[in-house]
Amino acid sequence: MEETNRQRKIAGVLQKDLVDVLQKAAQDGMKGVLISVSKVHVTSDLGVAKVYLSIFPSDKRAEIVKGVQSNTATIRYEMARRTKNQLRRMPELLFFGDDTLDYLEEIDKSLNGQDENPIKNPDVLPKRKKI
Repeated sequence: MEETNRQRKIAGVLQKDLVDVLQKAAQDGMKGVLISVSKVHVTSDLGVAKVYLSIFPSDKRAEIVKGVQSNTATIRYEMARRTKNQLRRMPELLFFGDDTLDYLEEIDKSLNGQDENPIKNPDVLPKRKKI
């Protein structure tokens, strides 16, 4: 099912403000870590927002996503303060790690000949779920 204009607008507002909140937190507590919000999906009832985080360096992804998930209430409160004039109700926030960059890097390595050729053997590339 296709997203409505309202869903896209809310996702854009959430994405813009989440970037500010998370990057400020990363500057305060985690030196050398870059967090970006790669995608936000809002459900049709506007009650839940799935937030996909792209984290560099990727070896710290699981740890940082777990930390963000444990601080969801604080992040949601800060987001509600920032968007109080734009949204009536703040959606629940669900955070996930985004592995798209790792997947693209694997494909790039394979195509450059650094790994086994994925065109000859497609089983080399890991299977992913669509977002």
